[in-house]
Amino acid sequence: MDRSRFTPHDSVAYLWIALGLPEEPLHSLSLPIDAECCPSSFKVEHLAQSTIATSALAAALFWSIRHQSSVPRVTVPAEHACVEFKSERLYTLDGKPAPSGYSADHRLFKTADGYVRIHDSFPNHRENTSKILGLSVDATRADMAKKMLTWNSVDLETEAFRNGTVIAAVRSFEQWDALAQARAIADFPILLNKIGNSAPYLPPVLDTDLDNKCLRGITVVEMSRVIAAPVAGKTLAVHGADVTWITSPTLPDLPDLDIDLSRGKHRVQLDIKREDDKAKLLKLLETADVFIQSYRPGSLAAQGLSAEDLVKANPTLIIASLNAYGPDGPWSHNRGFDSLVQTCSGINFADAERFGTDEPVRVLPCQAFDHGAGYLLASGIIAALYKRATDGGAYSVNVSLAGVMKYLRSLGQHEGKSGFDRRDFTRPGNVEMYLETKQTPFGEMRAVKHAAHIEGVDVGWDTTSYVSTSR
Repeated sequence: MDRSRFTPHDSVAYLWIALGLPEEPLHSLSLPIDAECCPSSFKVEHLAQSTIATSALAAALFWSIRHQSSVPRVTVPAEHACVEFKSERLYTLDGKPAPSGYSADHRLFKTADGYVRIHDSFPNHRENTSKILGLSVDATRADMAKKMLTWNSVDLETEAFRNGTVIAAVRSFEQWDALAQARAIADFPILLNKIGNSAPYLPPVLDTDLDNKCLRGITVVEMSRVIAAPVAGKTLAVHGADVTWITSPTLPDLPDLDIDLSRGKHRVQLDIKREDDKAKLLKLLETADVFIQSYRPGSLAAQGLSAEDLVKANPTLIIASLNAYGPDGPWSHNRGFDSLVQTCSGINFADAERFGTDEPVRVLPCQAFDHGAGYLLASGIIAALYKRATDGGAYSVNVSLAGVMKYLRSLGQHEGKSGFDRRDFTRPGNVEMYLETKQTPFGEMRAVKHAAHIEGVDVGWDTTSYVSTSR
């Protein structure tokens, strides 16, 4: 579908109506275009403003049915939305800035017939890449670059998929569109389905003195990593949901990202391969409203945690899943990350082509698919909460990085090179007006506030993250 004439408000309306939500709340939405941000030929600022706005308007709708009131006014300025799409890069801790984020140049390699990008943020991914190339685990970048020249790009990508690691071949749109996986990705980026029957249910707010946020009384169990799904949990938390973020003591993490993404959450470490820890997770899920997970399709089912099993234990549960390439198609079980979806789908190639230099690729100015997917997943979850309150039932919500890529691409590109003249935000000093300061277990944190304002309702993170071994 060609959405190149859409405004951000058009995108919200399109998503909203397709989710089966009532049209009247769309009149309560204000989306000021107060700046031109996110340098790229692609409409990243459109994606940022519209996805944050959809989640906030859904929260306002939920507030309205809980309080039997009209939907309060929701405002999301474009510039603030763009800043929030880079929040993990724009915080300070005790006055020290966050790491700058993904190093695109370092992870792009020339091959015999083109280029590939690797993802080596986790030690196991670096080790697997070295193994595929026939190198030792302590191989240097120069060693890897030399070996890469003996491979064709797609062959190396295929071998990486086969070995459970993450390498993506640089493609054009034409090359991506020829793949079966490209055709398997749904045109609509949020897949919302009813998966169980139960009476309408609206959790009470137990402490009426705290009934100042849209999602008070909603409990969320989140089992996720990296950026996209944690953004969804963080979004529910900013609207008042009680979010428990389950991390594993056996898996590597990215603490610099987690400092930002854990805002408003309680963190608990559980190893679900241990029966006692799995039992603790199931106990949490028996009374939860929402379960967010970002493991590959089938991974949790193999642990006895399929959607059918969980809904049997909790008939009103909303199960929200996020993965790289969607639930269908030959790549659905493959690992993937925002940067690699940008690479393999033609986005990086097309941006470089429009920019007009000899660069083989040009990366987006932020992890746009991660953030977009997170806000869209939150939107689908809140839509499911609304449907559960009005119609009853249990629901599944699925969003993928590739689905967000497809939506961004459908918005078209800016004329000529005009998109590259837009403002970017590279350090906290650029965005002081959008930051707030709070004390955290990590130290004094100055970080990006949420971009949405809901009239007469509080929006913001209440708690700071802590880690415990059980709950």
